[in-house]
Amino acid sequence: MTLPFTCTGHKAAVYALIASKDSEHFLSAGGDGWIAEWHIRTPQNGRLIATAEGQLFSLLHLLSEQRRLIVAGDMYGGMHWIDLERPNRTRAVRHHQKGVFDLKYDPPWVLSAGGDGLLTRWDSESGRSFESLHLTNRSLRALALAPQRREIAVGASDANIYLLDGDTLAIRHTLRGAHIPSVFTVAYSPDEQYLLSGGRDAMLRVWSLDSDSPALVSSQPAHWFTINHIFWSPDGRYFATASRDKTVKIWEGTTFQLLRVLDPVRDGGHLNSVNRLLWLPQALISASDDRTIKIWHWPL
Repeated sequence: MTLPFTCTGHKAAVYALIASKDSEHFLSAGGDGWIAEWHIRTPQNGRLIATAEGQLFSLLHLLSEQRRLIVAGDMYGGMHWIDLERPNRTRAVRHHQKGVFDLKYDPPWVLSAGGDGLLTRWDSESGRSFESLHLTNRSLRALALAPQRREIAVGASDANIYLLDGDTLAIRHTLRGAHIPSVFTVAYSPDEQYLLSGGRDAMLRVWSLDSDSPALVSSQPAHWFTINHIFWSPDGRYFATASRDKTVKIWEGTTFQLLRVLDPVRDGGHLNSVNRLLWLPQALISASDDRTIKIWHWPL
């Protein structure tokens, strides 16, 4: 296997990855407050495109014919609305009382998950908060969207997963004790028949959504330490998990069986916790506490 390309330049842990203007560009952000743009074919030429005060935990990229907007959430609960075409319209809003751990775009809304237990809807055009739902007194760590089901999955540090109506935000189901003590990541399968989850207990769990009530259909110890992120391949055949144990693992998307482990020694992987994943058509990308980003060209 060809060793991954290592992107360097960040001065602190990298916490966020998001697809950018096309299938070959992506953005990264981290503890240095920098937002960088990379191209998978020329990753040695990554460039700094924006900065924000404080550590950045989450990113969202909104692109239209009229504008190119980046939304970034920081460790203090701030929401940064960065207009790359019209910098004078860039603004920062201190909204959540603690960190903004995840962001998702559910047109026309931007959703933010806060360390204060708030899920907030923002108008994506004006950048103004529209409504907030207080789900728990613990942090909201992860969001996932199921557009056909019109459902939002929220993973929280109270060990629960909340399944919300995508229109009203009413709670449809609560998966109690999903991961003890904290849920760190949730991801719907491409066909929206399953919800995958991981957390501090290092367990990978699969929930069937076929019936009126979600049912646990698979549970396995997937890593040695916390599962930080789950991300599906673009073709829906595989998914990857990232962990504090320094590894990235690739799994079969139908049987949920382990196929490959990408580790520091044998595969040139990360030296510290792997925090975030992004899977583009030609590359699996991982970001770490070791301040680097790895580009694993696909297929391996």
